[in-house]
Amino acid sequence: MIPLTEIHEAVQERYGAIAEKRSSCCGPSGCCDDNTNAALLYNAELLDGLPADVTGLSLGCGDPVTIAGLRPGERVLDLGSGGGIDCFLAARQVGAEGYVIGVDMTPAMLAQANANKSRMGVINVEFRQGQIEALPVEDNSIDVVMSNCVINLAPDKLAVFREAFRVLRPGGRVSVSDIVTEGEFSDALRADLSQWAECVTGAIDVEAYTAQMRTAGFTDIAVTDKRSAEEIVPIRPGMPRIYSARITAVKPQ
Repeated sequence: MIPLTEIHEAVQERYGAIAEKRSSCCGPSGCCDDNTNAALLYNAELLDGLPADVTGLSLGCGDPVTIAGLRPGERVLDLGSGGGIDCFLAARQVGAEGYVIGVDMTPAMLAQANANKSRMGVINVEFRQGQIEALPVEDNSIDVVMSNCVINLAPDKLAVFREAFRVLRPGGRVSVSDIVTEGEFSDALRADLSQWAECVTGAIDVEAYTAQMRTAGFTDIAVTDKRSAEEIVPIRPGMPRIYSARITAVKPQ
């Protein structure tokens, strides 16, 4: 079993490097105009008005904001907020009376997110440093927890679900896009930290995923729109079937 700290370090190293590369190229040369990934995941009208510095750091596998059906005035928490794209999209939907918190453990990503926030003049979004297994968020303070291709990276997914349950208000919702599998990876494949950090070998069987959500206390768990992840993650021989999926759940009243 790989120590949890080693997994966190591998993930942080990869995403820190991505953020720093993005920062170094985002000058007048225009080399940050490639919005292909964001364009594949979101409807064009959602992305309207977002700068390339934001869409260029879209590293997800879906659109949890649309799945969530956000309402004005809601408080939203994004697990693993990266460069902030889902936070900024959510901020538009919850409006001035709502609030969005993004939690990320990687300082370089937080720096990018805060730079994007300042550039866009957004005032109802806050970014906090922390691990999603130990959220820096108060109990019963959130209406919607969302996440985009991040929980698969966590070495202790049950801790993530328990933390999400803790911070949600009764009746609160979970809206997740994530990588799941049918079957499990071998121990040898899981030991490849580079593949783990690329959203591959940290993924678990979808039945185990939802079982852990139930253990954490969630109800009304649904897995929909399960699609092959071959276009967004590297697949190797001997791996189980890998999917991106929409996963929703509710904290009981």
